[in-house]
Amino acid sequence: MRAFIFPGQGSQSVGMGAALAAASPVARQVFEEVDEALGQHLFRLMSEGPEADLTLTENAQPAIMANALATLRVLEVEGGIAISDKAQAVAGHSLGEYTALCAVGAFDLGTTARLLKTRGRAMQEAVPVGEGTMAALLGADIEKAEALAAEAAQGEVCTVANDNDPSQVVISGHKGAIDRAIGMVKDYGIKRGILLPVSAPFHCPLMQPAADAMAQALAATESPGAFLPVYANVTAAPVTDAATIRERLVQQVTGRVRWRESIAAMWDAGITDYVEFGGKVLGPMVKRIAPDATVTSVITMDDIEALVGRI
Repeated sequence: MRAFIFPGQGSQSVGMGAALAAASPVARQVFEEVDEALGQHLFRLMSEGPEADLTLTENAQPAIMANALATLRVLEVEGGIAISDKAQAVAGHSLGEYTALCAVGAFDLGTTARLLKTRGRAMQEAVPVGEGTMAALLGADIEKAEALAAEAAQGEVCTVANDNDPSQVVISGHKGAIDRAIGMVKDYGIKRGILLPVSAPFHCPLMQPAADAMAQALAATESPGAFLPVYANVTAAPVTDAATIRERLVQQVTGRVRWRESIAAMWDAGITDYVEFGGKVLGPMVKRIAPDATVTSVITMDDIEALVGRI
């Protein structure tokens, strides 16, 4: 059994999608459709930069989605591969969950782009710059990370944001609390704590204003539901119906990205083959969670052609 998976923020880079667009009219059509939906030249920004503008949350989120969806569309249209025939489930890391939902029909491409633009802007505006941040804890399991976050909080917000794999957990919250946590990592047998270059503390209670904004945006969005199970970040459990999808996406803004648990749940369900579209970020995490899994990253036309030959 196979899952198609989609990366989250941090996988953006200037030049993303440019080679694929040059090689495929299908990819170009995806980028044009996203540009039209957003009323901006996002693909030009993806292709040419500047990097500082591409890294802005409200640009990075739809850009990462567009790049991954373009790769998938080329596979489907030019490779003749239907996701419904070749995958049994999908999942995405944080914003990648929206990409996954688009891939299985829960939202159309233009709607997905607009939702991510709204999400990115709302998350950026939820907390004044400098008040919150995030840190990666290397060599930390979830129990150590939770204990560290609890002690470092001291009345502020400090919580696990991403449970990525058995050796990497990300914490999020007030900057003072995150700084304290980094200073205490050795006390908890954690190898290292590294501040992340983010502009806001994602996936923690400080994001409640953004969750409220997304609740409003999603309530006004039509969805037929998903035609394949989507493993939701906040529950690590499959979902297909529209009402639950909306609920999970609102919860995701302030809730934990349970990526380790999601992969473990898919593995337990018999999914052993994982194909990542538009990045090479999730594959290594999958291998650390399920060492016997088969992992493929699909970014270029060569990658797509190789995948067509394999599946």
